[in-house]
Amino acid sequence: MKAQTATNPPTKPPYLQYPIIPAFPLMLTDGHSITKNDLKRNEKTMVFVFSVDCDHCKHLTEEVLKNISKFKKTQILMVTPFKVEQMKEYYDQYKIKDYPNIIMASEPTRQIMYFYDLHYFPGLYIYDKKQQFVKGFEGTAKVDSLLFYLNK
Repeated sequence: MKAQTATNPPTKPPYLQYPIIPAFPLMLTDGHSITKNDLKRNEKTMVFVFSVDCDHCKHLTEEVLKNISKFKKTQILMVTPFKVEQMKEYYDQYKIKDYPNIIMASEPTRQIMYFYDLHYFPGLYIYDKKQQFVKGFEGTAKVDSLLFYLNK
């Protein structure tokens, strides 16, 4: 008698199975908690998953800030799996409070990493006005590529 071998097809990461902005609670720098329900409706969203000590993330943050006028119709949700205290340094260093369309939050349970199946920082995930997934990037991404998908 042969043993039954289960062949499991490769499963898609959760963000492709559930192509909407994840609903994890996120902690803001002031200690308040938000979810995707607190985001603006009818606006494109770029979820930017970053590490506070990642050089690629810092470089991309600088590039986005330099080109912030091109992102004015986009809400940028910057999420880090690091604790709020570590995130605050990054927030202050880049003067994120000066950019009304950027929300920076901490997700210290690291669910965001599993949701996006993220192996390399930064992770960038673009959603349309209905909060439906459009395109994802892992590792480095060029501002032009991000804008291409945001302006579709």
